[in-house]
Amino acid sequence: MSPADDTQYDDGSQPVSVPDTADTGESGKLKMIISLVKKVVGVKDIASMYVAGLVEPWSRADSKVRRLSLPASLLEPIPNLEYWHYLDRPDLFAAINDSDDPFERMLAALRFAFSKDLKFIRGKVCKPYNSVLGEHFRSHWDVIPVEYPSDPTEPPIQHLYLTSPAPESTYSSLAPTPAQTPRIPVSETASLSGRSIKSGKSVVSGLSTLSRGTSTPGKSTPATSPDLVETNLEAGVSSLNLNDGSTELLEADDAPEVEGKRRVRVVFLTEQVSHHPPVSAFYASCPSRKTELMGVDQISAKVSGTTIRIVPGSYNKGIFVRLTGGPGGGRDVPDHPPGGLRERGGTDEEKLRAVIEYKEESWLGKAHFLVEGVIHTYKPGSTEHQEWTRVRHVPRDRVLATLDGSWKHRIRWKRVNAPSSEYATLIDLSMLCAIPKSVRPLEKQHPNESRKLWENVTNNLLAKEYSEATKHKLSIEQRQRDDAAERKRKGVQFVPNYFESDVDSGIPKLTEAGRQALEEELKEEALYPLEA
Repeated sequence: MSPADDTQYDDGSQPVSVPDTADTGESGKLKMIISLVKKVVGVKDIASMYVAGLVEPWSRADSKVRRLSLPASLLEPIPNLEYWHYLDRPDLFAAINDSDDPFERMLAALRFAFSKDLKFIRGKVCKPYNSVLGEHFRSHWDVIPVEYPSDPTEPPIQHLYLTSPAPESTYSSLAPTPAQTPRIPVSETASLSGRSIKSGKSVVSGLSTLSRGTSTPGKSTPATSPDLVETNLEAGVSSLNLNDGSTELLEADDAPEVEGKRRVRVVFLTEQVSHHPPVSAFYASCPSRKTELMGVDQISAKVSGTTIRIVPGSYNKGIFVRLTGGPGGGRDVPDHPPGGLRERGGTDEEKLRAVIEYKEESWLGKAHFLVEGVIHTYKPGSTEHQEWTRVRHVPRDRVLATLDGSWKHRIRWKRVNAPSSEYATLIDLSMLCAIPKSVRPLEKQHPNESRKLWENVTNNLLAKEYSEATKHKLSIEQRQRDDAAERKRKGVQFVPNYFESDVDSGIPKLTEAGRQALEEELKEEALYPLEA
């Protein structure tokens, strides 16, 4: 069954608009937000209201949905499909399948799970462009593989886009004080022997010295990322500043120990397969490490009184990691939205599963960003583990290891029932920055490819020509309504190009066009030697 439905464009009504103001600063944005609030006075069900450019139509009680079209100046200049990719640290994604030991692979999967959205650790709340039906985005990363220290309990050594670790007191933690658990030296948790680059204001500002890509014909462009950005307008790059403004960035790709080391390429493809409900499918692969990632993105909002709760939509079953060969060949590691990972497939021996629990915050006092979890065994064919959704639910005799810490800082782990076992660092998120992606130049992109599609909006936003940006944004939205009306007139349904329409399982399947697009991405010119 396909979720594709663009009936929200059928009513022929024009959206209520909130005009741009001459004031482009924060006060101007505040005035527009106040104007927005006035527009929705009297609307009983906010969740059924479609705000073009701000939120998606979460529910539809009848055939007429009020649309409120926001000015482009309230948006960040980055497409939604490019913003969401779960590969802020592709080096840790590529490392999931490195070990022969299932327990070590679970630790690797946890490191990936905690690092896949670094934008929320270093970032700010922002609103990318809403995806339009049939829009797609593709990119790749060429990363130095992680290396492993002599002590197997220590985390892997990473080489790209690192920063000095935050002081232990910066974030609260479930862990004991530093006196009880000495901090692992920086040299043991990351390779920091590369060059140190200070930014005048922020390493992710529009003048970032680490990402000066240009749209050179025939070459990939180091792409926009909410963490590291380009400055040229042609590339259509976000000027998001998602750092703390005082970070010293350490880039270790020229460190002596990694000179001549072949990189691994990770490729990514995503497509908006439905507009109502808003659903996108995505797929990533690191062929040289026999590792794939796939899933369906959909969020839903549940409104109760003055509270809005954002939850995964019905098509969003999690993020699935598939190991197609190598040490973990034939196994899947689904990363489910409620916070659980498990290994499945392979033989009939006991499997591993992790339960991750993000602690609720109080409205009063300082936020702590606490997380805890367990790694436990379960028997294939049994269902009892499906009821273990919290750490306290897991029977003690099934637990192999515990973990705790701060999801914005350091997370530690320890084996249980091992007298000599001590806490070790699983990952220190405070020293990781998102690795920027590489994207084909605009002249090589298709009309519905995200950067090409939103090129005029992006260029005008970066040039602070907000009225022009809004005109181009409204033009894209109107074209979508016209296309929907034409499909309705002909009695045809929208068919995705890169993914099959049926996404009920939550595991999307590539079409022949999708496989070809990824092959093309794998063949893009590389600046460094790559693993075969």
